[in-house]
Amino acid sequence: MAMSPSTKQKIAIVLDVSKTIFHWGFIPAILFLGFRKGADPGMPPLSIINLLWQ
Repeated sequence: MAMSPSTKQKIAIVLDVSKTIFHWGFIPAILFLGFRKGADPGMPPLSIINLLWQ
């Protein structure tokens, strides 16, 4: 089953946009999940300053 050139182009655009979103959003998403969970018992509290300073 052959795809038309316009369909191939649209799929390529969607894949490029998805790749860009993943590249720019992965680390912020991981940081968000970590800050939302909070620090483990007995550890210092999490803050942006602690993240940037160490």
